[in-house]
Amino acid sequence: MARVAYRVLLWLAFPWVLARLWWRGRREPGYRQGIAERFGFYGSPPPDKPVLWLHAVSVGETRAAEPLLRALQARHPECVLLVTQMTATGRETAAQVFAGAVRVAWLPYDYPSAVKRFLRHFRPRLGILMETEIWFSLVNECALAGVPLILANARMSEKSARGYAVVAPLVRDALGRLGAIAAQTPDDAKRLGALGGRAVEITGNLKFDAAPSTGSERLAATFRGWFGQRPVLLAASTREGEEELLLDAVERNALGHALLVIVPRHPPRFAAVAQILAARGLKFTLRSANAPVEPNCGIVLGDSMGEMAAYYRACDVALVGGSLLAYGGQNLIEACAAGVPVLIGPYTYNFAQAAESAVAAGAAIRINDATEAIKAARSLLQDSGLRERMGKAGIAFCSAHRGATDRTLAICERLLGEVAPPQ
Repeated sequence: MARVAYRVLLWLAFPWVLARLWWRGRREPGYRQGIAERFGFYGSPPPDKPVLWLHAVSVGETRAAEPLLRALQARHPECVLLVTQMTATGRETAAQVFAGAVRVAWLPYDYPSAVKRFLRHFRPRLGILMETEIWFSLVNECALAGVPLILANARMSEKSARGYAVVAPLVRDALGRLGAIAAQTPDDAKRLGALGGRAVEITGNLKFDAAPSTGSERLAATFRGWFGQRPVLLAASTREGEEELLLDAVERNALGHALLVIVPRHPPRFAAVAQILAARGLKFTLRSANAPVEPNCGIVLGDSMGEMAAYYRACDVALVGGSLLAYGGQNLIEACAAGVPVLIGPYTYNFAQAAESAVAAGAAIRINDATEAIKAARSLLQDSGLRERMGKAGIAFCSAHRGATDRTLAICERLLGEVAPPQ
């Protein structure tokens, strides 16, 4: 009955799905491209080689998947790697990161007929769903088609677990049909098991295995050249409402001659944050200006995609956004790996264990609000010794937690060994 109700709700939502897709395309044109794929119609010919498929809904999951995809690529050169997304920024990131080395497509919406067309077209030998991508029709149709699925880099916060418990029968059925669940932490494993997951293993977080590209190192050097000799506070992956809090805090606790670099999490907000800065009469420059920052300019707005690794390597202190307000926090691992001192707010439930471990390792400092963040940043910018110690602690913290790629790859190989190759 739960599955029937789910399908009825999907079809009732169909007009809203189309309207929302078109509406989002006003600000992000990528949403209006390849719409037929959203319903399982693919104009390109089916792959003529075996397909290994990974679904990463957006930017964070796509970047987290990179080490695993590179490992699969090296282990199975005879296969086509297919990467699917649901967001325009995720698709753009996949195209940028893998530069034609993988096939990129939209995952269809969770209508059974659309999912069946997707599976018939690509005939994947293995499916990898990243983090919390549990789509009920997708899992069911893959089970019927004999496509083994692994939920990789799986995480389940207390908040998400409570939400999934509302549709417990559907969740239990879906998790029970997965071939394997590779959980990030023991807490994630426990919650996934309580929701119905059977084959749950603790593999760690793939994000610890990500390596910076040579391009990001070069770009970081360019950024440093533009920023000049001033100390730099980076507000990374900020979410709606956080920029105003930070600007208010800076007004009360001046950063002196330090440069504040703000990089919003979502590209559609670049213009909105620029309007906030302009309305306050603040002098700022855009990263897209591709020019040195003038001495009398105190703020840079990072209006670019896919350059966070370079921003981290070009700053002196990083405040990781999504944590000042109740968004659950963004990934702080990339900042720690760059050897930069990290500040995080009170809301980090999306990365709870990583955040607590980073604080315990001396790589990060937790602050309660924006005012504390600016005061802590100002102290760090004046203390090169503490910055160096925290930076080294961050690098050591990341090194100690590597290995998730190999453990997850071993599960993938096991599942592949259990299915017969296509005839």
